[in-house]
Formats: sequence, C-alpha cells, structure tokens
Amino acid sequence: MKKPILYILLGLLTSFSAHASENAQLTNETRGAIKALGSELKATLQSAMKSEGPLKAIAVCNVKAPELAKKVSTEKGMEVGRTSLKTRNELNAPDPWELSVLEQFEHRKADGEPVNRIEYSEVTTHNGNRVFRYMKAIPTDDVCLMCHGKQIAEPVSAELKKLYPNDRATGFSKGDIRGAFTVIKILE
Repeated sequence: MKKPILYILLGLLTSFSAHASENAQLTNETRGAIKALGSELKATLQSAMKSEGPLKAIAVCNVKAPELAKKVSTEKGMEVGRTSLKTRNELNAPDPWELSVLEQFEHRKADGEPVNRIEYSEVTTHNGNRVFRYMKAIPTDDVCLMCHGKQIAEPVSAELKKLYPNDRATGFSKGDIRGAFTVIKILE
C-alpha cells in the first residue's frame, strides 16, 4: 500500500521539477527577446535624440518602435511588445492579464522592490492557446522624462498632442514604472 503512494509522490516531484525547468528555460528565452527589443529601441532613441532632439525621438516611438517589436517578434517566434497603465498609444493598452500584472508591479515597487528587477511569468491560456506569458517592468529614466515627465517642453507637447490625442503617458518621475515589456509564447 505504501509503494503506490511513494510512486505517486515521486511522479509529482518529477513533474514539478520538469515544469520548473521548462519555466526557467522559457523565462530565459523571453528575457532574451525583451533584451533584443529594449537594446534596439534604446539605441534608436538615443541616436535620434543625439542627432535631432526629442521631436525626432517621438517619431521613433511612433513609427520605429512598432516595427522593431514586429521584427523581434518574428525573429524570436513570440509576440513581444510594450504596455502601460498610462498608455500613449491606445494600441498598446494592456489586456486584462497585463493589467493585473502591471497593478502587481506597482504594489511590489511600493513595497520597496527595485523597478529594474520586477518581472512576472506564468503558463496560462490566451486566445484559446496554452501560452507562456512574461512581463518585465520598464523603469522611467532621465531620457524618458523629456516626453513622459511632468514638465514637457512646448514643441514636444504639441507634437505629442497631434500624434496621440488621448495620451495618458505623462506625469512620470525618475524611478517610476513607465510600463512593461510583455511577451506571449505559444506552447505546444
């Protein structure tokens, strides 16, 4: 009688260990995708800021950021993007799962966790598929404040109003959670 229980427990432990290993591998893959998108976006923004200033950076975010996200998504075989509680582009609005995670991120920040370490992942269902979902908080840095801060210069403010009439992505301070990178990988 004791042997079947032992076998069941061993089976559960083996299954849990395999699941944990799969999650670690998926987390590393999604971190790689986010690093690729974040690095390309940051380099493109810095180049635009340096050569032509914040107005050019707005164009980069408006046009280049979605292109870069699509490129990385295709290369990595997963959906990679950005979202926020305070969106600028309504196409980046969080879905219910992302909204819940973003709210958790704010609580974790309020509890003292460093923003650059805040992340979350889980295996769940999305659009009828079993998926691995991952999010990583994006800290607000000095360069972000030119377009997302509390005091935005007039030419920048006017351009933002023109491109994003429903913009909610302002009023940030350095160290705030600007938003998050978000990844969906379909599992088989």
